[in-house]
Amino acid sequence: MSVKNILTGFFLSVTPVVPAFAQEKPNIIFILADDLGWTDLSCTGSDFYETPHIDKLRKQGILFTHAYTNAANSAPSRASIMTGMYTPRHGIYTVDPADRGKTEKRKLISMPNQNVLAETLITFPKILQENGYKTIHIGKWHLGSDSSGNGPLHHGFDINIAGDKNGHPFTYFYPFCSKSKQCLTNLELNDSTYKYLTDRLTNEAVLHIKAAGKQPFFLYLSHYAVHTPIQAKNEIVEKYIRKKKGKRHNNPEYAAMIESLDNSVAKILQALEEENKLNNTIIVFMSDNGGMLNGISDNYPLRGGKGTPYEGGNRVPLIISFGDKIKANSTNHFHVMGADLFPTLLDFAGIPVIHTIDGISLKDELSGKHDPEQERDLFFFFPAYLESYGNPDSFRATPYSSIISGDWKLIRFFEDVRTELYNLKKDTGESNDLSKKYPSRAKDLLIKLKSWEQNVDAPVNFELNPLYKPETNK
Repeated sequence: MSVKNILTGFFLSVTPVVPAFAQEKPNIIFILADDLGWTDLSCTGSDFYETPHIDKLRKQGILFTHAYTNAANSAPSRASIMTGMYTPRHGIYTVDPADRGKTEKRKLISMPNQNVLAETLITFPKILQENGYKTIHIGKWHLGSDSSGNGPLHHGFDINIAGDKNGHPFTYFYPFCSKSKQCLTNLELNDSTYKYLTDRLTNEAVLHIKAAGKQPFFLYLSHYAVHTPIQAKNEIVEKYIRKKKGKRHNNPEYAAMIESLDNSVAKILQALEEENKLNNTIIVFMSDNGGMLNGISDNYPLRGGKGTPYEGGNRVPLIISFGDKIKANSTNHFHVMGADLFPTLLDFAGIPVIHTIDGISLKDELSGKHDPEQERDLFFFFPAYLESYGNPDSFRATPYSSIISGDWKLIRFFEDVRTELYNLKKDTGESNDLSKKYPSRAKDLLIKLKSWEQNVDAPVNFELNPLYKPETNK
């Protein structure tokens, strides 16, 4: 079934969310990092990268230790955040094209992949906009461009600065353009005050915070950092060159990029304090997928990294703060996903959700009212191919789907119709496949996974690629 047909009859009435904090609508700031790994913050385990301001945000709020993006790479993850849906609902599965890598090495035909977010889909910024919020998008969008009718301005944002179809910047240095003079959308080039892109985007955000007045606002500060190209300010790079290397993290340029990202958070917090808005502003800090490998960073103890079906691919840092309205400096181990932010932010804004989505509100979790019955399974679906870092002869991901249920994770690989089973509580690094030791558990999880695939009309495909050459994989 096509994405268009999936949407037909899909928006059903559900029980409205009970309005929260109705007296004054909170401001909302969503800071989304790009490719930041699970342990890339000092508060999540790094002994080399320095993030004192993000650590401060963590002390002001809640750190979720089991937060997942809905996909292990950028575009589908961001689409799920915007819509509150699993990937089969919106049809964006990967960063185009879906059939990456060498043709003769792909055993199966990849499923069609959307590369823009359909305007028929409801986004939470659109709902906020319709409920009196000023909505500002700054930074990476990666779900289409406004010129094609599917950029931020067509999905609920009043303002779009530097957001288009591009998944990474041409350069992090002014004027932020490619050698062929292709530049980021709606980023005024006459202003050369901030010559580093992370700083420039942060300044744009600060200006909008200060200009907000009494109207509630939603600011989506979607940084391009720390995505490639790995480029940082020389004075910060020099600091990390002189610093003692960490056990796993030791890339000075990447460390400097993270420090600039951390400084961005500092300036956002400072602006909120100066405007007396900090206590009434929900702040979300998250990464869009797991960290890059290939000498850039290391996701240990997690296995794999960006684009892989393992924990390093889509287990990410998630911090949420909301002044004195949630318990400060706390840790939550509830399984959450990017799609949960849609209903959560609307719940805190007192806006009911009146159509079916896959995410659930985390308001109770943020308020310290954990309900064990709210624990649910998480699902992931990737019917495409991703070549290995710089090596088209191998893949970091082939078509698969997976389920996390309690302490257990099952991955279903479509190419050879096999499964892998892991106990994440005892084996966070997914080093011990238990599918043969516990066949009944693997079978039960596979039944659950297949049932979910049917419910969301996931395009499971086992059609062989006629150009596939098995001998090339030997």
